[in-house]
Amino acid sequence: MINKLIDGYCRVTGYLIAAMLAVMVVLVFGNVVMRYGFNSGFTISEELSRWLFVWLTFLGAVVALRDNGHLGTDMLVGRLGPLGKRICMGLSLLLMIYCLWLLFSGSLEQFKINRDSQSPVMEASMGWFYASGMVFAVLGFPILLMDLYRLVTGQVDDAHLVLIKESEEAPHGDTDSSNPSQR
Repeated sequence: MINKLIDGYCRVTGYLIAAMLAVMVVLVFGNVVMRYGFNSGFTISEELSRWLFVWLTFLGAVVALRDNGHLGTDMLVGRLGPLGKRICMGLSLLLMIYCLWLLFSGSLEQFKINRDSQSPVMEASMGWFYASGMVFAVLGFPILLMDLYRLVTGQVDDAHLVLIKESEEAPHGDTDSSNPSQR
């Protein structure tokens, strides 16, 4: 049930991200054309694009969190046995939940401080700019809680005990990229 809910809001978030990106492209491209072609521009373009970029980043982080898509290194954890990996995964999930709490509480404070301030061009409440951190924390919490639940109940197999993705630039297999004979 929780998994379907998380999958659903991640799917909707993906569509929202695509829409935000499309609006940003239209705004920025339109503004470039207006400035160079007609010596004018959309005053709202720069500010709205900045706001959309911040929201897009936080919403994208939710989707990446769901897919374990954040880059990292497993130099230490990769050398541990299954029990050590489970302990490290549990600690990292608890630390990430704590970081979400810090992000939520800090964003909430910024929202309260800035809700009566208006942005210079759009004249929208600046509190909504900082609300992106709260939304990320609220949407990220069930994902991490579900991962922690799976770990504690033994539903995570040994192959999935590391919550990162390797860089696509990292060498694959046993080849040594510094050795020309193995390229």
